[in-house]
Amino acid sequence: MNFLATAAIALAMSTDAFAVAIGKGAALQRPHLKEALRTGIIFGVIEGLTPLVGWALGHVAAPYVEAWDHWIAFTLLTVLGLRMIRESLAAGDDDDEKPSKHSFWLLAITGFATSIDAMVVGASLALIDANIFTTAGAIGLATFVMVTLGVMLGRGLGRIVGKRAELAGGLVLIAIGCIILYEHIGPH
Repeated sequence: MNFLATAAIALAMSTDAFAVAIGKGAALQRPHLKEALRTGIIFGVIEGLTPLVGWALGHVAAPYVEAWDHWIAFTLLTVLGLRMIRESLAAGDDDDEKPSKHSFWLLAITGFATSIDAMVVGASLALIDANIFTTAGAIGLATFVMVTLGVMLGRGLGRIVGKRAELAGGLVLIAIGCIILYEHIGPH
């Protein structure tokens, strides 16, 4: 696989995480670069590891994972989105109620939900004997950069839209889950 193909895969795998990161940044009280980098590292590591897992599973698990990946991603993103919506509706008008950072586990689960497709990509790369380490590293790096930028972009949006930012972030998570599901079971 050439550089351009690897870069395209890395960018494609990081787009869902970028959209989610904007919502995560908007849901926080003025996140600093340190929190954006922390979120980017968590998402990037997870997104970089899942193709390795998929590649290792290779032919054996690819049909099983591919058959259920869209349902797993849809369910996780919908549950997380509904949680964000519930929290936004319960929140008062005071911006001080927003957390200054998200928990590690919330970020890890969200990162995993957006990286299931990367696991399937890893399994498919095993079939063509591609260099999985280069590809996984590129996916992880692209996700790190995109998520870090997304959190900082969400910071600006959070100030503009106020308490509705978390509501919008929850709706975005649910929409991404629905898009993933539609892409797999919709008309072809």
